[in-house]
Amino acid sequence: MHPKFAPYLFGAMLSGSMSFLVSGIATFRAVGPHAEFFSFWIESWLFAWAVAFPAVLVLAPIVRKIVAILVKQPEE
Repeated sequence: MHPKFAPYLFGAMLSGSMSFLVSGIATFRAVGPHAEFFSFWIESWLFAWAVAFPAVLVLAPIVRKIVAILVKQPEE
């Protein structure tokens, strides 16, 4: 894969893994140990990922700039 696609791959992997984890926790809290828990979870995860992926692509550069402002850079 060409390096120019690295931010998109990073965004897809980060948003996918985080939305998977958070949707699993939220689904379990909402329905408990239900017989159809995993199907509820996957459905919730796919919806959450569809929102999280573009959000990460938009927010990541903004957050990087804010962090750069807040973090003192070492003197060279």
